[in-house]
Amino acid sequence: MEYFLSAVSMLNPQLVLLIMVGVVVGLVFGALPGLSTTMAVALFLPVTFAMNMEPSFALLMGLYIGGISGGLVSAILINVPGTAASMMTCLDGHPMAAKGQAGKALGLGIVFSFLGTIVSIIALILISPLLAKVALKFGPFEYFSLSFFALSMIVTMSSKDVVKGTIAGLFGILTAMIGPAPIDTYPRFTFGFSSLESGVNSTVALIGIFAISEILVLADTRKEDEPVVAVQAKCKMKGFGFSLKEFFAEKWNFLRSSVIGILIGILPGIGGALASIISYNGAKKFSKEPEKFGQGCNSGIVASESANNAAIGGAMIPLLALGIPGDAVTGLLLSAFTMKGVQPGPLTFTQQTQTIYFIFVSMIIATILMLIFNYFLIPVFVKLLKIPKRVLFPVVGFLCMLGVYGLNSSKTDLILMTVFGVIGFLMKRWNLKAQPFIIGLLVGFMAEQNFRRGLMYSDGSFLPFFTSPLSCIFLLVAFATIIFTIISSIKKKSIVVED
Repeated sequence: MEYFLSAVSMLNPQLVLLIMVGVVVGLVFGALPGLSTTMAVALFLPVTFAMNMEPSFALLMGLYIGGISGGLVSAILINVPGTAASMMTCLDGHPMAAKGQAGKALGLGIVFSFLGTIVSIIALILISPLLAKVALKFGPFEYFSLSFFALSMIVTMSSKDVVKGTIAGLFGILTAMIGPAPIDTYPRFTFGFSSLESGVNSTVALIGIFAISEILVLADTRKEDEPVVAVQAKCKMKGFGFSLKEFFAEKWNFLRSSVIGILIGILPGIGGALASIISYNGAKKFSKEPEKFGQGCNSGIVASESANNAAIGGAMIPLLALGIPGDAVTGLLLSAFTMKGVQPGPLTFTQQTQTIYFIFVSMIIATILMLIFNYFLIPVFVKLLKIPKRVLFPVVGFLCMLGVYGLNSSKTDLILMTVFGVIGFLMKRWNLKAQPFIIGLLVGFMAEQNFRRGLMYSDGSFLPFFTSPLSCIFLLVAFATIIFTIISSIKKKSIVVED
């Protein structure tokens, strides 16, 4: 407590202002398709070179928190996830907005983003060393099994049509295999194009599948005068748009999703996207009304946003306790810490305690500011839905092109974005869901990489995948999930046929 109070005393109006600037910029980068939290931190990292340690960390923490939270805005309003972690928010957020409840959807996402982040920061403060030790026990066998478990979610998400969902998921896995192979880095499936030797950027694919496909659908239907979604004539909300009864109804869903987010965040290289996927499917399994998921369900938004924001604190645990970045953003933060003379690791908590607690305090203030800014911006966000598609979507398209080109300054990325836009358009025509494809894309490479690493460690033996306790548990749960979903799907079809 002494160190915490000491860190609070280090704050001054200038530092609070820098946190505020970081949060606002992060929200913008998170909300706009094509931009990302990683890009925001990368762009502002050189700015911190001339700053002292405390101002640097204040700005970067604001960018990190704001960026992750901002992704829900575009996910709910225009069905385009601002970040990969917000992908699952689209499933219920946008349908709720289409029902004229955009304010409520945004309110749910904002509040539970705030709570998920706060819980993860508390976990970061209290149990960093312990949880970091657990993460060290994960080897290639455990990582593969966890990836396979995530891929099994493709089947559960496609319970209404397992075949189509599986096809979409397999296509995502094949897309993830384009480029350098794991371990030996031999280029695959490049079709003779040298530009594909580095693989397909998941952000580019996400933007194409979600954003560009929507623009193509608009061009095809030619209903350009319609607003993006139905909007209530009067947008007056009480609080965040939902009742206390609805809030407390989600308490177990929130706690479960936050724990999943923290645990997944701890694992290096995983990130909030996988946490969001697992939490969403967990909420659906434990729900008394699973059929409402995907139709504008409160629980779906709560699960997704609680988990992906809880992964923030989770990703910071291996960074601070072990010096291992949990994702791309924390990798950039590691560079910033090193540059300022802070070497994350086990000794950091004893040798630079005050600095560590200043980071904690900055994260808490950034989270509170994120909640405040988002609350006052909800009416503005909702009013955006009144803009006709013919006006809004060209702007979205331009921002997508700008964001994608800004990733690597590559014309190839622009071409790939367009290609995936066409693929997304065709998938909608053929009633193929985009989410299984994205899961396959995001998780497929990690699964293959750790599968090959595991076989190398075991000299080609599959046995360690099942003899490792953690790995075996993940595999058993994954197989049980697949079998249960397939049996349920067959039963439903047989009932329909009998009727």
